[in-house]
Amino acid sequence: MRLDGRKVLITGAGSGIGRALAVETARRGAVVVLAGRNVAALDETAKLAGGDVRNHVVALDLAVQDERAAMFEKLHALLGGLDVLINNAGIVHAGPLSETDDETLRRLLEVDLLAPISLTRNLLPLLRASQAGQVVNVGSMFGDIAFPFFTAYSAAKFGLRGWSDALRRELADDGITVTYCAPRGTRTPAVGSYARYVAPFEMRLDAPETVANQILDAVEAGKRDVYPTGPERFFLWVQKLAPALVDGGLRKKTTLAAKNAVFRLPSGSTSILS
Repeated sequence: MRLDGRKVLITGAGSGIGRALAVETARRGAVVVLAGRNVAALDETAKLAGGDVRNHVVALDLAVQDERAAMFEKLHALLGGLDVLINNAGIVHAGPLSETDDETLRRLLEVDLLAPISLTRNLLPLLRASQAGQVVNVGSMFGDIAFPFFTAYSAAKFGLRGWSDALRRELADDGITVTYCAPRGTRTPAVGSYARYVAPFEMRLDAPETVANQILDAVEAGKRDVYPTGPERFFLWVQKLAPALVDGGLRKKTTLAAKNAVFRLPSGSTSILS
């Protein structure tokens, strides 16, 4: 189904993939609501998207339960309904598990997994009323191929992928489509939190505009999932059929990445909640 005229909510719309999604969704004729913590960044996205998007900026901290709960009334008042929910916001944290504190783990799992589940549940009445509702979950290739030094992030994205499958089956009779998206590394501000791992793991980084177009093409086609083209597809099959080969393939790269720790950036997570 085309996005033209549809009411779309995008979380984490202030930068990166979220910003690219907002600009392209608006270009395709949708009525777009931009949600995130950084209102100034959202306003900048709105300017880039143009049109009525400037009137549809909503402050939202996904880590706060009350703010997630308030989105139903905000959207109902702003648009009178919702057709497409794009759960894009998230946190990337990279580093040895032994150096990761509980607060970092808690916030990452809450924002990357609990928040989209909770927000989607809260907005289900609007999506059901749409009669052609869609839930779009932006995951990661790390939700299929678990990477060392991305242990909590991989866990969250594995969970998001599994939840997407379960939700799709649960909502089938409601006519609500669920699309899971698994981009590889993307050139966004979040790269700063794992830059030291890009070279050792030979990560390929896509432009956020490329990723956004792939996601929205899949949404309009009603696809169940979307993955990048290239060698990643081959590795997906190896992961499923012979995971020990992936273990071996990553071992030398893991050793090299650990040696690169001397070049590590300041510890902490990079948020793409804005």
